[in-house]
Amino acid sequence: MDWKRHADTWPMADLSRFVLCKPHRWHVQEAGKGKTLILLHGAGGATQSWRHLFPLLSKSFHVVAIDLPGQGFTQLGARQRCGLEAMAEDIAKLVTAEGWRPKALVGHSAGAAIALRMAEQMKPAPVVIGINAALAPFEGVSGVLFPILAKALSVMPMVADLFAATNANPNAVKRLIDSTGSRLPREELVFYQALVSDRTHVDATLQMMAQWDLDPLLERLPQHPSDCLLIAGENDKTVRPATSQRAASQMPHARVINLPDLGHLAHEENAPLVAGHIKAFLDPN
Repeated sequence: MDWKRHADTWPMADLSRFVLCKPHRWHVQEAGKGKTLILLHGAGGATQSWRHLFPLLSKSFHVVAIDLPGQGFTQLGARQRCGLEAMAEDIAKLVTAEGWRPKALVGHSAGAAIALRMAEQMKPAPVVIGINAALAPFEGVSGVLFPILAKALSVMPMVADLFAATNANPNAVKRLIDSTGSRLPREELVFYQALVSDRTHVDATLQMMAQWDLDPLLERLPQHPSDCLLIAGENDKTVRPATSQRAASQMPHARVINLPDLGHLAHEENAPLVAGHIKAFLDPN
């Protein structure tokens, strides 16, 4: 995405900076003092997803939000590094280069899977907090067809352009968000409209889908070293709440909190509620 085009209207733009840490040029937003929290958005999102939660957390913590490779305003440096393993490795490299020592990794949806993979490699292992964590493989026929279709679409010319053009309509964006089980004010949909109508952002999201392989991480959940909190919106239509329950039951140090009436974008719908649970988990005293 073109930063110059969006800088005047993008949430928390005054906190933005760009960091070259190969292979990507990263867009990060940073504020606050105290223990460090790293925020990782989900597939197809950007730092704007944290626009309500970030200010609440930065009152008590040093908070860093990062755009995933090729998504939002992070410039993709290597198309083959959009899968779970590569992104976790590259973000961990950025964290080390910047001297951040995270107390916790907070991930939304697929960002939670990235956080869990990163935590496996860090000493000491940080706390992991997942918001509607995407921790389930595709099942049945979709488990076979979806990865194949994603790989095919990711290499077909004009697919990203077609998707971006099709979803540029505000009504299409509203239907897309509504389908997640969340309800956002119409004035906030403009950020998602900017994302889904941007060809480079859509292309990177397709690459992420095509390269995604969750199975090895899921197989290692019983040995995961982190204390983990999984926050699940009971109205989530994208990642069913049972996914968090199932994942937590396999992990040695995990618990689940269910949030009634909230969907996949629970942290955007009710940031104070989510922030309260995060703070209580990190500082129970």
